[in-house]
Amino acid sequence: VNALAPARWRQPPSRGRWAQLAGWVMRRPGRVALLSGGLLVLLALPALGVSFTGIDAKTLPPEASGYRAAVALEQRGLRASSSPLNVVLSGEPAPELAARLGALPGAAGAGPAVEVAPGLWRIDVLPREVSLHPDTQSLVRAVRVAVPAALVAGGAAAFADQQASLQAHVPWAILILCLTTFAILFVLTGSVVLPAKALLMNFLTIGAAFGILVLVFEEGVGEPGLESTQPILLCATAFGLSTDYAVFLLSRIMEARGRGLADREAVAEGLERTGRIVTAAALLFCIAIGAFATSELVFVQELGVGTAAAVALDATVVRAFLVPSLMALLGRWNWWAPRPLARLHARIGLQH
Repeated sequence: VNALAPARWRQPPSRGRWAQLAGWVMRRPGRVALLSGGLLVLLALPALGVSFTGIDAKTLPPEASGYRAAVALEQRGLRASSSPLNVVLSGEPAPELAARLGALPGAAGAGPAVEVAPGLWRIDVLPREVSLHPDTQSLVRAVRVAVPAALVAGGAAAFADQQASLQAHVPWAILILCLTTFAILFVLTGSVVLPAKALLMNFLTIGAAFGILVLVFEEGVGEPGLESTQPILLCATAFGLSTDYAVFLLSRIMEARGRGLADREAVAEGLERTGRIVTAAALLFCIAIGAFATSELVFVQELGVGTAAAVALDATVVRAFLVPSLMALLGRWNWWAPRPLARLHARIGLQH
């Protein structure tokens, strides 16, 4: 790999600018940790008010035919009724059911029951608002309560089902992600403190990125909310990259400690050896993914801005300031693990 590299690049860097920065940070770890951590928390605060929405024709560029059609329907008061709720039942429904569904809050009326196949009937319920509107989402729930045996389809029902699925499965996905990340970092380091700290850094970074998205798109541009799949895309990308950068840094720190360096000297050398490559990788990634911000589709812009912000924060505020300051504050406690886990790591851990 290094065959064509200049001779000075083949030697492990030491006592350079990154090591000097680490030394400066670790001479005042309390203040640096408070300021850098406070900055991430401050950026994350707007995320507490985040709201999520879906994709419809109005998210397309204004020159797109789908956008123009949606505007034309909206001007004529037909946009909501052009996306009815399709209530599908087995067997012929009672004659008064259509009228009862059409009188529900948020409904503008309902069509007659129509037999669409032998023994299969459909009633179209017309909403007053568009599919993503809260009133229409409430109407979906009301229809399902009113006719428990029916299947409800349509754009509004699909969005409601997507939201329900995300709420049911995302917490489990986050739990699995945290457990596997913790286990991998424990096998690498033999510590329970460092994996917990890495998870905390990742969540602070992702929270700050979501706060930036809320500031830019909800409060700045005036979007009604972030596209509902953003948490999955942003968390998967940012969490993975943040963990990669953490592994790079911890590996170099452990190698330095294995050569007999004191904790603070090992941190300085680890930051020196990884600072340049992590910064370069983060910069390249921010340029590549940040190009999505030039898209005409809002949800693609959100992905570009959010991921680039998360990677930039992780490579600067977290890796350069927060991690070394916390490692200086914790000292030898960085490497602590309960005795049973310490014995387990002695058997299965990665040795440096």
